[in-house]
Amino acid sequence: MKLSSQLSYGADPVSNAESVVELERAGLDAIWVAEAYSFDAVSIMGYLAARTERVEIGSGILPIYSRTPALTAMTAAGLDALSGGRFNLGLGASGPQVIEGFHGVPYDKPVGRTREIIDICRRVWRRERLENDGLYPIPLPEGQGTGLGKSLKLINHPVRADIPIWVASLGDKNVEMTAELANGWLPHLLIPEKTRDVFGAALDAGFAKRAPELGPLQITGGGVLALEEEMFEPARQLARAMYALYIGGMGARGHNFYNTVFARQGYADEAKLVQDLYLDGKKDEAAAALPDDFIDRITLVGPAGHIKERIAALGEAGVTHLHVTPVSSDAPKVISQVKEWIS
Repeated sequence: MKLSSQLSYGADPVSNAESVVELERAGLDAIWVAEAYSFDAVSIMGYLAARTERVEIGSGILPIYSRTPALTAMTAAGLDALSGGRFNLGLGASGPQVIEGFHGVPYDKPVGRTREIIDICRRVWRRERLENDGLYPIPLPEGQGTGLGKSLKLINHPVRADIPIWVASLGDKNVEMTAELANGWLPHLLIPEKTRDVFGAALDAGFAKRAPELGPLQITGGGVLALEEEMFEPARQLARAMYALYIGGMGARGHNFYNTVFARQGYADEAKLVQDLYLDGKKDEAAAALPDDFIDRITLVGPAGHIKERIAALGEAGVTHLHVTPVSSDAPKVISQVKEWIS
């Protein structure tokens, strides 16, 4: 099991990068960089590539709507070259509020678009002349544009033609596509004891079509991490605020993927309550309405014995990358301790 974490996308990127350098020394294996409506992830990942030596650098995630497929492939190849083959391309659909509200792009056909983007990226990295029919016609056909487009291949020779592609997916069709085509899966709200109940059928359907050369699907899972008793309550409060945001505020009523997954894990009434409170502006009340047992299962907060039990449960659920958000006065020390447990 590898150990990963995510860069805060609201903090100063330079100090953020310096913290990653310290965590790398402590044993961190992978760092993920989000791109919401914040600083772009690509600039920060390029800086991280220059400041680090060993840690894998992943986009967690690049939204599929904000770049052309070819640019996504070019960006991944560039970051892989800058990092010496340490880049993981994390893709995701984001949501209508960000894609239509911030980028001004229609939010449509997320599964079909992701499928085509994965295929296009891999063909670009193999330096094939790029032609594509479907949602992304490449080159543009006659009658669209100037008619002067021509089939091209990547000028550079990528460090790797098989850069790992991870997909953030929650819905059944998207999870199935991830299990079929991706190298890794970035789930959210992953309670290990509920993984088979919620995602099992979709994963199995995808695995049935998976090419053997892709190897086993890599999976992240974990949560807010606290080992020091004085940090237990702050860590739980952080988790409550974060999950209330996703379950209650990431989308409108009837169009919140995180809320749907939370409900499917046995919290249907709580899902509605948290969303109602959050959308009514009662964010603290929404956070407090999250059940204690959910917070206990979705986090890594407590004494060493408890944390080890939760890590074992995640491993049983198929998690290959323990993904943590350390809450500590000495985050590198905590990372080093957990790294020792999973090595």
